Amino acid sequence: MAVDYTVIVVYLAGMLAMGWWGMRRAKSKSEFLVAGRRLGPMMYSGTMAAIVLGGASTIGGVGLGYQYGLSGAWMVFTIGLGLLALSVFFSARIARLKVYTVSEMLDLRYGGRSGLISGVVMWAYTLMLAVTSTIAYATIFDVLFDMNRTIAIILGGSIVVAYSTLGGMWSITLTDMVQFVVKTIGVLLLLLPIAVIKAGGFSEMKAKLPTEYFDPLGIGGETIFTYVLIYTFGMLIGQDIWQRVFTARSDKVARVGGTVAGTYCLVYAVAGAVIGTAAKVMYPKLPSADAAFATIVKDELPIGVRGLVLAAALAAVMSTSSGALIACATVANNDIWSRLRGAITPSGGGKDAAHEEAHDEVKGNRLFILIMGVAVICIAIALNNVVEALTVAYNLLVAGLLVPILGGLLWKRGTVAGALAAVSVGGLAVIGLMWGYGILANEPVYYGLLLSLAAFVIVSLATKPTDAAVLAAWRERLAGRGAEAETDAEPATATQ
Repeated sequence: MAVDYTVIVVYLAGMLAMGWWGMRRAKSKSEFLVAGRRLGPMMYSGTMAAIVLGGASTIGGVGLGYQYGLSGAWMVFTIGLGLLALSVFFSARIARLKVYTVSEMLDLRYGGRSGLISGVVMWAYTLMLAVTSTIAYATIFDVLFDMNRTIAIILGGSIVVAYSTLGGMWSITLTDMVQFVVKTIGVLLLLLPIAVIKAGGFSEMKAKLPTEYFDPLGIGGETIFTYVLIYTFGMLIGQDIWQRVFTARSDKVARVGGTVAGTYCLVYAVAGAVIGTAAKVMYPKLPSADAAFATIVKDELPIGVRGLVLAAALAAVMSTSSGALIACATVANNDIWSRLRGAITPSGGGKDAAHEEAHDEVKGNRLFILIMGVAVICIAIALNNVVEALTVAYNLLVAGLLVPILGGLLWKRGTVAGALAAVSVGGLAVIGLMWGYGILANEPVYYGLLLSLAAFVIVSLATKPTDAAVLAAWRERLAGRGAEAETDAEPATATQ
């Protein structure tokens, strides 16, 4: 295992080195939070694919393939569909807004006052997303070093917190690009063909497994519908995803680069399901489906390759964890803390107050990443059920924020009162329904979303339309005008 250990250690050291390098680039709020809004198509595509394909997509995707066969691809497939929908239909408009958070977008659209409550919901989502990603370190380091769960979480979490705190989005972008390459080589180019060959090829897999393992809809129509509702729609509105859209240097980069990343996700989904199906042939009686990835890597891959594939799994976890962490800290600082202090205006995304204040803004956001990072590690140590935590996060996000966000983008009659009603009714309803039906039930997000939609429409129609001046300013921002003042002291050179 010495060679495998060396590969992992070099990889982790590289992540820290990139964090240090990124610190030299992050000189303003825009540089620190959205990489100066200057990423070109290559880096944008790679980093967007990296953040959406985390530990759940890699380890969990293989586990679903082990349990259900090829239809186990649907979870990750719906993530790819959501990213494609975001990129094709919404990313250009989102990029032109020149904001930092989803709540700032809501304030722009509705004329203020909706940002704080939506910020709390988004913060809860990003916090739990970061926690669930951090918990996954325990599985990977257990395979690598037979390490204690708590120590594994502290080690993996500390590395992510360190490079994220140092350089913000620049560090995360650089590390995500490396992680994207490592995942592509480790999972798609190495593990996938090796797993199929070791299982005897597709003909042998079909001979040894039930026919439902090769039914594209074998996982069940209701499950697929729930995946679409949670993950496809979740991709449209998550702060962690939007914050990556904000890094694009133009709306064309956001649209084209995101489309490439979404297509990559579809391929990754099928690859994970095939690997899991191959693992079922080789290890038909594993105690847990989620153990399929680690088992096939540990037992079937040669020295060196094994280390690279485990580094790929680690990369998947780290990319999602770091993206969720900076999103969580950005929301906590800009949408909650700054609003409670009364130090932020509802217009959002404007010019930094002065160049000399940029350092203080970077320092404040850096401090929040550190604080949120420590909180995430502590919660991850105390929490055991990853699936329940992730379900709570996505249920709150979709039921609370999907309607006011998409309603604001698509329906001009929506009002701030309707948005607040949708967030409140949807969020409270899904919490109460999870209490009644159970956290893992499908009904809470179904009914919560319907109640949120009803509240948005009814209250919007019953209240005064949004002020014409607010809508005019909103249309200007959607068209890419009215935000030209949002520049940095450095020239906006593109990064490919």
